[in-house]
Amino acid sequence: MPNDVHEPAPLEPGTLRITPIGGLGEVGRNMTTFEIDGKILIVDCGVLFPEEHQPGVDLILPDFTPIRDRLDDVVGVVLTHGHEDHIGAVPYLLKLRADIPLIGSALTLALVEAKLKEHRIAPYSLTVKEGDMEAMGPFDLEFIAVNHSIPDALAVVIHSAAGTVLATGDFKMDQLPLDGRLTDLREFARLGRSGVDLFLVDSTNADVPGFTPTERAIGPVLDQVISKAPRRVIVASFSSHVHRVQQVLDAAHANGRRVALLGRSMVRNMTIAADLGYLKVPEGVLIDYKKAGNIPDDKIVYMSTGSQGEPMAVLSRMANRDHQVEVGEGDTVILASSLIPGNENAVYRVIDGLTKLGANVVHKGNAKVHVSGHAAAGELLYVYNILQPKNVLPVHGEYRHLNANAALARETGIPTENVFLGEDGTVFDMKNGEVRVAGQLDLGFVYVDGSTVGEITDADLKDRRILGEEGFISVIVVVDASTGKVIVGPEIHARGFAEDDAVFDSIRPKIVSALAEAAQSGVRDSHALSQVVRRVLGTWVGRTLRRRPMIVPLVIEA
Repeated sequence: MPNDVHEPAPLEPGTLRITPIGGLGEVGRNMTTFEIDGKILIVDCGVLFPEEHQPGVDLILPDFTPIRDRLDDVVGVVLTHGHEDHIGAVPYLLKLRADIPLIGSALTLALVEAKLKEHRIAPYSLTVKEGDMEAMGPFDLEFIAVNHSIPDALAVVIHSAAGTVLATGDFKMDQLPLDGRLTDLREFARLGRSGVDLFLVDSTNADVPGFTPTERAIGPVLDQVISKAPRRVIVASFSSHVHRVQQVLDAAHANGRRVALLGRSMVRNMTIAADLGYLKVPEGVLIDYKKAGNIPDDKIVYMSTGSQGEPMAVLSRMANRDHQVEVGEGDTVILASSLIPGNENAVYRVIDGLTKLGANVVHKGNAKVHVSGHAAAGELLYVYNILQPKNVLPVHGEYRHLNANAALARETGIPTENVFLGEDGTVFDMKNGEVRVAGQLDLGFVYVDGSTVGEITDADLKDRRILGEEGFISVIVVVDASTGKVIVGPEIHARGFAEDDAVFDSIRPKIVSALAEAAQSGVRDSHALSQVVRRVLGTWVGRTLRRRPMIVPLVIEA
């Protein structure tokens, strides 16, 4: 895979430049730019959720650097569907230019508009559906229905002077979809006959053999688990998984239970889905969670967020006994979602916590309570054979997924030199249907931490990890400005250490000696003296206590 940073040459007229900004080598941050003749089209603009080694981070955004100074050239943002890893970064992009047109299906735009409302941004949006065609500057777009784990997902065909590109977004080929909306293979076949020059294809399940099971297989399992549950049932899933919420509503209704939605995003998204007709709510099933406490335990189902072990989501707070719904003996908890890579430890911690509280935890590992929203290897082979694309760029996945997808493309007869593997920032140029690697941009992670965006660095996160894992030591020393002699201290205080501060008694004289030696050498600068303190104390702590804490020395001249 490309990794040597080198700027691409200036773009020639009639050449299409494709740059994945995010989504290659990771499950999330999906965003790709398409540029031709001075105009830019963006497909998707999503977020990545932080892992354990990124403490304190709320979200991770794509690096907008390549387009930050060219926002006036952006003709629009196509959103393939309403999941956070495809729409979550839109508010942060629109804060840079609020009138960039957003193009997507009715549900997708409704979800992103609700998110933008919280950021006080009123977007310019254009609703499209399968079969529609739209011209955006030099791009002629058409939209194709695809099946995914959220309704109203679309693939987008991008026609330009350089050739035809098909970007699937996330998709699978469920042949018995809950909403009756199939991935439109007839349209794929039509495109295949007319010619697809570059195929950007979802890779998330490319290393899974066979076919992704149908969503309909989940309904009876949920019904069975709920029917046998002696007390309360708590179901956790993504807050935008309309199909799964529909199945829970139906199973609860069939078993005479009411459903209360928990979590702000769950309530917001399901209200939108119901208002638009994508969620069919059985009469009398939904109840406000504030009134749910009055319902008998065997007559209530809570539908919550937190299936990925997110610290502030409902399910994690329940596991930590930090929520109004207190999980106890006899309760049933169903985790109705997949595991996003990197979240495994957090999810298993939540499962253990809930089990310790007495709950029966049902998850993908011990019952069929979730199926993926992504095409497995067998489905991808079908699509490659139907489309017979000239060139292939696997997207949306970690490196193993991209590699597996590339191998499938080659197995169907696509020449090795026409199957491209890239990473975030790899630049591809296409002209007359021919694709080549043109450069590699140096893109990074943009961290959202509270109200700050992009100010937290990897160095800051390293400091946080050190604080969390190795502890903290502060040292205060007052020295005579003229002689360098220590007047007060060193006062040493440690946090995150099992040992008492008295353990540092033996190192204090060595710090005094080192400062005196430095003073004799003519060192008077307080910063330089602070470095002396850090070096002496750090060496001693490493050898004696086998720790590498953060050391913050303060040398005051008097």
